[in-house]
Amino acid sequence: MTTTNRELLIAQGVLDLADRPAGFDPLELLHDLTAQAVALLPVRSAGITVLEPDGNTVVYVTASDELCLALEEDQSELNEGPCLDSARAHRALPVLSLSEPPGSIRWPRFAPRARRAGITAVAAVNLHLPQLSLGALNLLMAEQPYLGGQDLRLAQTLADAAGTALAFRQQLADKDQVLEQLQTALDSRLVIEQAKGVLSARLSVDMDDAFQRLRAYARSRQQKLTDLSARVTRGDVPADLLTPVR
Repeated sequence: MTTTNRELLIAQGVLDLADRPAGFDPLELLHDLTAQAVALLPVRSAGITVLEPDGNTVVYVTASDELCLALEEDQSELNEGPCLDSARAHRALPVLSLSEPPGSIRWPRFAPRARRAGITAVAAVNLHLPQLSLGALNLLMAEQPYLGGQDLRLAQTLADAAGTALAFRQQLADKDQVLEQLQTALDSRLVIEQAKGVLSARLSVDMDDAFQRLRAYARSRQQKLTDLSARVTRGDVPADLLTPVR
């Protein structure tokens, strides 16, 4: 049996998510999960939403790009959408088209916004620890063929690998500890958003490019993305981070 290049990439992706150094940043792990989903699956974008302790409020944690981030914010504003449904129900969401006839659309306010952004179908898989559902990995599609059954199984495997890393970080996967950990990730998200804005303005690039530049710089120097972002928001921007993009 010959191993294909894609199979190698999948194996490397799962290992990257599950095998994390001590003291890793949970937000970086969750962003890596969205990046692996986009790289390995036929999706346009991917995002992470989590359920707050009240059992009803769903908040976004991170997204693969600004398009997904905007649609996650839209769902929070409208209080409807696939990310909210999946996280609240604690279960996967099969592939659903957003191009149904008027009157039969599951999310009548969200679906038109998604279609205007070029998204024509959505799906989600559960993000969880043993006996504890955290939220969902949300998958946005822009063209056919849409995700098949094997693709959704792979998406769940990627989410499970990230869940394994989170559980290992806390050793016993205590619910309160994990929720506190995710709250830290939510707080870190705000700092990263601010840093993206600073870098976008300084370099005259879009927010996606600014984020990729932050990520690449932090990784190449083995720094935490949150720590680097905090420096940038304070005005302490490394000179080589400001090198014009060619």
